[in-house]
Amino acid sequence: MLPSSADQRILGYLGRGLSLEYSAVQLYSTQARLVDAWGLAEVAKKFNAEAIEEMGHADRIISRMLALGVAPNASQLRPVRLGHNLQELLQHDYAFEHELVGLYKEASEYSARIGDNDSRLFFEALLKEEQAHEQELQQWLRELDSQT
Repeated sequence: MLPSSADQRILGYLGRGLSLEYSAVQLYSTQARLVDAWGLAEVAKKFNAEAIEEMGHADRIISRMLALGVAPNASQLRPVRLGHNLQELLQHDYAFEHELVGLYKEASEYSARIGDNDSRLFFEALLKEEQAHEQELQQWLRELDSQT
């Protein structure tokens, strides 16, 4: 692969995004198995679907990195944080998604500042999807709070 002329900060955002997306796949896959063991089959299906969506995000980041002429390299996975009940799991998920939202917001703003419209659009698309998931988690947590 030839050396990339892409902006190094953009590549950094992509690398961090890839690491976080793979961490999210690991998180949601693990949580799916855990809640299934708790007898929460429908919740397990939701977590499995989320793992698949996050894998799709990772795949898009890999494609973007290859298009920019760099080999993908997820630097490290985050440890999975579990909980004793569904509410604790969702609180961890919300914090994780909030971090992803922050990363993609920062990346899209930086892309706009340097005039890289393609990267701005790429990060904005991921940002919208992660914001939607963050809001879903927030709503789910509110529903659980109202039941207690």
